[in-house]
Amino acid sequence: MSYGPVDLVVVKFPGNVFNGGIGPALRELTDQGTIRIIDILLMRKDNAGNVTTTEISELEGDEFAAFDPLSDDVPGLLSTEDAVQLAGALERNESAALMLFENTWATRFVDALRRANSELVLYEHIPRVVMEQLYAAEPETP
Repeated sequence: MSYGPVDLVVVKFPGNVFNGGIGPALRELTDQGTIRIIDILLMRKDNAGNVTTTEISELEGDEFAAFDPLSDDVPGLLSTEDAVQLAGALERNESAALMLFENTWATRFVDALRRANSELVLYEHIPRVVMEQLYAAEPETP
């Protein structure tokens, strides 16, 4: 079985409320086979700076419905220790979703590389902000 590249994404939410607003976009990406969400871990930093985590399986009601069944929810891949390391991106009284997902769109390319007896030697993710800066620096053509 082929696997695509796997990315870790941290999405920050002001306040300590997960409203599920990103659920429809994630559902569309998974339904279309663009990504496969391996794990989602929700974290909160309280007013005192303490970090707590919640697994999707621990959610209830509408919160659970927003994320289920998006994730394979492999417990342990994203941990509280990961959240604590990444919590520096959060202010006090903010929350975030840590998501580990596979870029399943790339599996056909990986298979083609194997059939061609070739090897991928570099895969580099270029952040959106860097691309925006590059585009902004380009001179306009007449």
